[in-house]
Amino acid sequence: MRVVIALGGNALLRRGEAMTADTQRRNARIAAQAIAPLAADHEIVITHGNGPQVGLLALQGAAYKPEEAYPLDVLGAETEGMIGYMLEQELGNLLPFEQPLATLLTMVEVDADDPGFQNPTKFVGPVYDQAEADRIRTEKGWVFKQDGEKWRRVVASPVPKRIFEIRPVRWLLEQRTIVICAGGGGIPTMYEKGANRKLVGVEAVIDKDLCSELLARELKADLLIMATDAEAVCLDWGKPSQKAIHRARPDDLTQFSFPAGSMGPKVDAACHFARSGNRTAAIGSLADIAGLVRGDRGTIINGGFAALSWH
Repeated sequence: MRVVIALGGNALLRRGEAMTADTQRRNARIAAQAIAPLAADHEIVITHGNGPQVGLLALQGAAYKPEEAYPLDVLGAETEGMIGYMLEQELGNLLPFEQPLATLLTMVEVDADDPGFQNPTKFVGPVYDQAEADRIRTEKGWVFKQDGEKWRRVVASPVPKRIFEIRPVRWLLEQRTIVICAGGGGIPTMYEKGANRKLVGVEAVIDKDLCSELLARELKADLLIMATDAEAVCLDWGKPSQKAIHRARPDDLTQFSFPAGSMGPKVDAACHFARSGNRTAAIGSLADIAGLVRGDRGTIINGGFAALSWH
C-alpha cells in the first residue's frame, strides 16, 4: 500500500516537555521505531506537525528588533529541515543501508482571501499562564486563545490549495524512497495580487491534517494515518462516560462534535479522504501504528463499513 503518515506535533514535542534538541531527538527516535517496520511492505510518506517548534523559533527571534524577526513561512521552512533531518537520520539508523530517504521542503499555496486570516485559530508555541499571555500580547501584539487551562498564541490557518512539490514526491516514491514532506502543513505561500505569478511567503500556519489529506489525495494513497497522543477518536473525552470509536463511515461522524483545536481537524480530514474514491483513513496512537495499518487499532474510517462500531 501507499501510506501517508501524519505525525502530530505532540508526537515530536509533547505538552509540558522541555523544548530541547535532545527531547525532540528522543521523540523522533520513538516515531522512527514505530514507522520503520512498515517500510518493507509499503510505500511511506511522512508528514508532521510543527506548532511547538515554530513557537520555539519565534521566541528565539525575540532577540531581534521587531522589524528584523523572521516571518512564519521562513520559520516553517526551518522546522521542516530540522524535524525532517531528525526523522530521516533515526529511520536510517533502523532501516537497511540501501533504503533511500529524502526530506523535501514543501511550499503550499493558500488564498489571500481565505477567511482564516480574519479569525486566527492555529495554536503555535508553548503554553502560558494568563498573566504572561497578557504581557506578551501587549508587547508583541500576538493573538492568544485558551488551550485547556493555559493560553497559547494563535495565528491564521488558511486552507491549503496546492502542493507545489507534488511531482518530485511522486518521482521519489517511484524510486522506493521514504519521503518526509509537507511538515507543519507546508510552507504557506501565495501569488501576489496583480503580480505576474510572483510567489511570496505568508504569515500563517497551514493545518497539518488538511495538508496531509490533500497530499494523500494527490498521491492516490491507499491509507491516510493521523498519529496522535490518543488511542482513538473518543466521545466524552476525559469523562467517566468516555468511549472510543473503532469503525465508522464519514457520515456516521457528522452527528458528533469534536474539539476544533485538536481532534476536530483530524476527523474532518479523515472523512474528506475517505469520501475520495472510497479510501481508508485511520486516527490513533503512534505506538499502535502497525495496528492502524491492519485496521484493528484506533479509529478506522471508510465509506464501505456497514455501521458504526466501538472498541
